[in-house]
Amino acid sequence: MSGFVSFVSSGPGDPELLTLKAVERLKAADAVLFDDLSSGPILAHARSGADLVGVGKRAGRVSPRQIHVSRLLVDYAKSGLRVVRLKSGDAGIFGRLEEEVIALRAAGIRYEIIPGVTTACAAAAAAGIPLTRRQTAQRVQFVTGADVTGNVPENLNMAALCDATATTVVFMGGRTFPKLARALVAHGLSPHTRTLMAEAVGRPEQRLTFGDLEGLASKLSGQRPTAPVLILFGPLVDKWDD
Repeated sequence: MSGFVSFVSSGPGDPELLTLKAVERLKAADAVLFDDLSSGPILAHARSGADLVGVGKRAGRVSPRQIHVSRLLVDYAKSGLRVVRLKSGDAGIFGRLEEEVIALRAAGIRYEIIPGVTTACAAAAAAGIPLTRRQTAQRVQFVTGADVTGNVPENLNMAALCDATATTVVFMGGRTFPKLARALVAHGLSPHTRTLMAEAVGRPEQRLTFGDLEGLASKLSGQRPTAPVLILFGPLVDKWDD
């Protein structure tokens, strides 16, 4: 008898940003496989007696291989259990969701995907700014700042990233943003482009830093951030003084 898997988006870390459906699934689950950024107070919503299994991946740390995570998910579901796969942010945004869905479909296991607050939206909200602006930012683009090797992806659309009328959000870019910023400037983006660096969004240690592209890239150069870093740049509002 096969169980059922709920891919639950936990938001950026603040338990108050969980959806009602996410909380309901956590309370009903027999097993919860969670990412590192979905741990802590969010797991307090899991029912007593549920198996809680950490399967998260963090840059620079020993992490379970994706094939093992998918296998564990299938094995729990094949035992007839109600399983929650708890993913940070929104499960469909740079969350390795596709690999796990493929594994479930191959095993004939039913599943659902519960959306959540993506870190990009949470960062902008925390900074008190919109991601879009009438006339000056009519497009938003999400990109990853690191490929599977941890380096800047080679196939980024630099022309799109240098579009001065778009808000760009770089996920997982804390270690690679200095190199990416140099490439952006080389392709024509102004080094003075407004930029927001958001660290540990949705957590008590959250820190938001406004600056320009060149300045924040320089700040990150030589550092090895320990907290998740999100970079937003484009025609952002920072002090509402324009």
